Amino acid sequence: MKLDPTKLADWQIAEEAEKTMKTVYQLRNELGLTEEELLPHGHYIAKVDYKKILDRLKDKPNGKYINVTAITPTPLGEGKSTSTIGLLQGFGKKGHKATAAIRQPSGGPTMNIKGSAAGGGLSQCIPLTPFSLGLTGDINAVMNAHNLAMVALTARMQHERNYDDTRLAKIGLKRLDIDPTRVEMGWVIDFCAQSLRHIVIGLGERMDGYTMQSSFGIAVSSEVMAILAVANDLNDMRERMARIVVAYDKKGNPVTTADLEVDGAMTAWMLDALNPSLMQTIEGQPVFVHAGPFANIAIGQSSIITDRIGLKLSDYHITESGFGADIGFEKFWNIKCRMSGLKPNTAVIVATVRALKCHGGAPIPVPGKPMPDEYLTEHVEWVEKGCENLSHHINTVKQSGITPVICINAFSTDTKDEIRAIRHAAEKAGARVALSEHWLKGGEGAIELTEAVIDACEEEQNFKFLYENELPLRQRIERLAKYVYGADGVEYSLEANKKAKLFENDENFSKLSTCVVKTHLSLSDQPASKGVPSGWKLYVRDILLYNGAGFIVVVAGNISLMPGTGSNPAFRRIDVDVNTGKVKGLY
Repeated sequence: MKLDPTKLADWQIAEEAEKTMKTVYQLRNELGLTEEELLPHGHYIAKVDYKKILDRLKDKPNGKYINVTAITPTPLGEGKSTSTIGLLQGFGKKGHKATAAIRQPSGGPTMNIKGSAAGGGLSQCIPLTPFSLGLTGDINAVMNAHNLAMVALTARMQHERNYDDTRLAKIGLKRLDIDPTRVEMGWVIDFCAQSLRHIVIGLGERMDGYTMQSSFGIAVSSEVMAILAVANDLNDMRERMARIVVAYDKKGNPVTTADLEVDGAMTAWMLDALNPSLMQTIEGQPVFVHAGPFANIAIGQSSIITDRIGLKLSDYHITESGFGADIGFEKFWNIKCRMSGLKPNTAVIVATVRALKCHGGAPIPVPGKPMPDEYLTEHVEWVEKGCENLSHHINTVKQSGITPVICINAFSTDTKDEIRAIRHAAEKAGARVALSEHWLKGGEGAIELTEAVIDACEEEQNFKFLYENELPLRQRIERLAKYVYGADGVEYSLEANKKAKLFENDENFSKLSTCVVKTHLSLSDQPASKGVPSGWKLYVRDILLYNGAGFIVVVAGNISLMPGTGSNPAFRRIDVDVNTGKVKGLY
């Protein structure tokens, strides 16, 4: 059966492709894994034993390292996952041994508006249903580990209130004297649940807990998820888990998971999650799925472990970063690569005509509503104006010392003149550019893109960081604001400025990496500001400490760690065929 993405929904294409997909044992043989390195979860999904693979291949040279990022997207995304899968399929068509790393989708977007991030059209990761609905349980492990820390904290606060020091000593506890107004962590759940952003817990009788304000974030914003993304091995994860700051005591000293004696149990929940999951494209190329942090509220990267595996197992390894280059690639560049020691050979910036129209003045698309007619007809002038945003992202990537490849992710409504305008702008900004029709044609449609990426990988690079961690925190933020976001400077709330000074003066925290969380819909901290905003300053509302992950998290604008569910969410269209047991309606 010939699959036509113009007539079939993504879930229908995936369902048909799954009839002939490879088993994990076939993928194992093609990757060159041993039997012990494959940990099957059924016939078509597996985990892989990262330690055995890396130990066996420790002396093997790494393959080429490719990052996939994007311009500033529309609210509907720009197809980074689709382009990552399409590029991988293109390598397959060219006869190269290649792998890709993508993030595990959160249940929040899957059940909301954005979809499951499996790709689309003829460039998808399969099997779709398990990929979209929990996969091998890593996000559940993150939730359990994170929430266990909160259980330990709240129980300890209750017992310290109810027991004197003598009774605490009898059960081996020392009073931590936790300040209830300085609890840094909240709870997590893997849905977009705005009603849980601000809550009160511990209502009821004296034995029902400690009454205080609390909150929920989405699971992928958890520091535990960030640790999964950046840990190099089990020992590294165990040490990081012990350093998580949960709260402060009444003297202002940090209270960690180690102080609560919960760090070991949290790590136990994460043991299996440390091994990446193995899936495949609809054309049979191997795809690793590991970690799932968003880039607008977290680090936005798949795991360091996965990239290390992929670089040993293949000649070309592709890793996707979340959202635009201002937050996805920037964190890959200045955080992930710094922590891993790996250096990319090139970066692919995904761009679409529709996003460039949005940045050039077209009406902003609204999730859950039909695409405005302006996106279905030719408007070269909007594309040309929107290319200012593309050029900005090209310059961001070039600051890292590597030359990007622009992937024009083609839609059927794009015209030749609109495509020509993008090519002209990209080449003028000093980037390679390729038209890719992978959504419509799969790997065959990505040949031009693949050849451009191969060519870029042969170019000598001069990779360098934007800043060194020895630079004071506020100077790092200033550099990011000016050179990556295009701001004139930075403004701080009183609380954020106070925290910045404290972290700068504390040698335990002063050299942690800088992870800015802000809207993905604009280069600025205001979602409605399109194109390349000018005459603005980055507003830092708060600064959080992710000591285990190794980040100072800078909260810009009104970004929330708990997204909200829209008025027309995807769960309204997802159902199960009771005769076959198959899930339908995922996209």
